[in-house]
Amino acid sequence: MDKPVSEDVKTFRDLINEVQKPGLCGKCGGCVSFCSADNLGALKTGDDGTPMFADEEKCLQCGICYMICPNTYDLDSELEDKFGWVPPIGPVKGLRSAKTTDVQVAKQCTDGGVVTSLLLYLKDKGMIEAALVSKSKGPFQKAPFLAATREDIISAAGSHFDESFSVVELGARYSTYSSAMTQLKRLRGTSMDRIAMVGTPCQIRTVRKMQALGVIPSDIIKYCFGLFCWENFSFDDLQKDELGRQYDFRLADVIKVNVREDFKIHLRDGRIIHVPLDVIDSLARPACLFCPDFSAEFSDVSFGGIGSADGYTTVLLRSEKGRELYEKAVGEGYIKETTYPSIQETRSDRTRMKAKVVGFTQKKRARAFKNLRASKTTLFHSPHTGSKRS
Repeated sequence: MDKPVSEDVKTFRDLINEVQKPGLCGKCGGCVSFCSADNLGALKTGDDGTPMFADEEKCLQCGICYMICPNTYDLDSELEDKFGWVPPIGPVKGLRSAKTTDVQVAKQCTDGGVVTSLLLYLKDKGMIEAALVSKSKGPFQKAPFLAATREDIISAAGSHFDESFSVVELGARYSTYSSAMTQLKRLRGTSMDRIAMVGTPCQIRTVRKMQALGVIPSDIIKYCFGLFCWENFSFDDLQKDELGRQYDFRLADVIKVNVREDFKIHLRDGRIIHVPLDVIDSLARPACLFCPDFSAEFSDVSFGGIGSADGYTTVLLRSEKGRELYEKAVGEGYIKETTYPSIQETRSDRTRMKAKVVGFTQKKRARAFKNLRASKTTLFHSPHTGSKRS
């Protein structure tokens, strides 16, 4: 039987033409994980992570895959209204500089370990059953990981800025939309249904779109923790070797990497290699150069190193739920905040921190819109049309 399709509904075929062909696909996997077509065998993920048709004849042409893509903007107004987005960087109910009080977490984390400590608090209090995170496999490699124990959460602490993990992991664990709904309902009470997710801005945006549409299984994600993200990187062996020669380090000696005002490579001998962001830009995933979101504007809490001293995390409290969680974790000693001699100095430093985040946001947004205007896609000729960002 022929499937009735509205002329207004855009499908995965449109995603191929408007997002993949111009090089905008971030390979987040949302279209494969959550679209009802996946359960019918219409979509799959290629060897390099690119979503593709497995059997186009099985596609329901429902348009869900198109709407939830982080690089389409059909739902901008709805998304911003639902999650209270305000200019210039989304909702900010509080801004803090803090660090973990856990010695083990502090040794392993990238900045101040606040993300890991909040996850541990949620797990200890029974507020989540697991956390969807990325876990390092090497200095420039990471993979999706469902951390179901305290040990799992701690083992995943720290960041490595290579290919971002795919939300396919969530769909693989909990099945997907459409006919899987019945199965998911049967699993309620016997399987995990309270998850915290840690992700980059594009991943958070995809999940929030799913939640705005009420698409299962995004309902199991109770907390969205977003990471400040200038860009993620694709390092092949040649590029890694060239970077090591240029800056005099061996890949085997890298402990961790992170981004603040530049790209920092921490080595076992205590040295820190500083690489300018414009050098690292040449290694960035192409889709990252089109992304306008630096500080994960749709998260419950977002985190990064920008604006804080070494060993501390800059924390943006975005939702009321995120603010309450953070304050309880501080109150129970999981996290320690930076202290100041006076209220005036507190306000001054937090103003400075926010200015840093806004500055990076403006730079990333300007870069994205410049690249979007220069691209061949027709999707972004008027980015954020009708939204508060215009």
